[in-house]
Amino acid sequence: MIKKQFLKSKPVCKTTFVLPREAAPEAKEVYILGSFNDWDVEKAVKMKKLKSGDFKATIDLETGKEYEFRYLIDGRVWENDAEADKYVPTPFGVENSVVVCLN
Repeated sequence: MIKKQFLKSKPVCKTTFVLPREAAPEAKEVYILGSFNDWDVEKAVKMKKLKSGDFKATIDLETGKEYEFRYLIDGRVWENDAEADKYVPTPFGVENSVVVCLN
């Protein structure tokens, strides 16, 4: 699930990503990687595990752009967001989730 809040004071889209427990029931930790952090594991955003078992993180993204991303579960399994704005193919034979930050 993805929620977007556009700030009036600056061109920022506060984007909240939620990976539901059902998508990764055994997950110990989940990170978000994407075009907003150059797919760099060192810059990956760690998601907080909620009491519900869902994982959640909020990232400030620049308004007016599209960002490819995926979730990395326990350092070995990649997962897309079931409610992404769209999906794009990659050279690796899989698709990336895309969040569109257009106001």
